[in-house]
Amino acid sequence: MGEKKYNPRVLVVDDNQEILALFIELLKLKDFVVVGRGQSGKEAVELYTSLRPDVTFLDVAMPNGDGIYALERIREISPNAIVIMVTSDLSAATAERLEQLRASATIYKPFDINDIVKVVKNLMSETNASQMKFFN
Repeated sequence: MGEKKYNPRVLVVDDNQEILALFIELLKLKDFVVVGRGQSGKEAVELYTSLRPDVTFLDVAMPNGDGIYALERIREISPNAIVIMVTSDLSAATAERLEQLRASATIYKPFDINDIVKVVKNLMSETNASQMKFFN
């Protein structure tokens, strides 16, 4: 069998509407399939539960349940989920909490979409069957 191309299904959650829209457009340009979008930690958990995306991008600082709240709940639902935290918070306390909750990766704003693609490729190749080819 030849290699099968697979475009990751992603959920994107950020309370800033402009960042959310831009991030989604950049992801689509890089062949991600955006299956859901949200603006709070509570919404992130609901969407994750119903959509079961391959990758979830979570902003850390959000109202109505922040990204750390959402990461905790998602870890309870699916301990091995790929959850990438997106933040401008460089504090040691936040970094330590994200590590404790086993965030798959942390991307700092402002981000470079090519760096995000590399991170996702690496994470997905670690957790999925090696016969699948991701992206191009």
